[in-house]
Amino acid sequence: MSVNRRVIAAPPEAVFDVLANGWLFPSWVVGASRMRGVDAHWPAVGARMHHSVGAWPALIDDSTSLLEWDPPRRAVMRARLWPIGEATVQLDVAPHGSGGCEVTITEEPSSGPMAWVPDPLAEIPITVRNNETLRRLAFLAEGRAS
Repeated sequence: MSVNRRVIAAPPEAVFDVLANGWLFPSWVVGASRMRGVDAHWPAVGARMHHSVGAWPALIDDSTSLLEWDPPRRAVMRARLWPIGEATVQLDVAPHGSGGCEVTITEEPSSGPMAWVPDPLAEIPITVRNNETLRRLAFLAEGRAS
């Protein structure tokens, strides 16, 4: 399991504005390269975003579904990337300082080959990727808040 944190100079609501727009997914999630569709009822629990990962011509089409949606505090998603597997991704947002927030992203491979990799080995690439993911999320949320 990988846990990353970042203080963002924007209120929690600005972070959830970004998360609520499924079409922005590849703008903040490292590895997602394009959106193919977003269910009309996104961000309702059970809704899915249909995305691709990788670079042409080696693209993998898959989806991410929403398991929990509790703005402006928490969102939980199941990210699919078969044949690599699935992961549960939890974003917790808490107020921090004067008008900002702290975002914690917790990611745990839940099925498929990545779930079989020992935690210390799987954690390294996930931690590096999620540091950049939080940086991108901060840029989008802070841009909305200004």
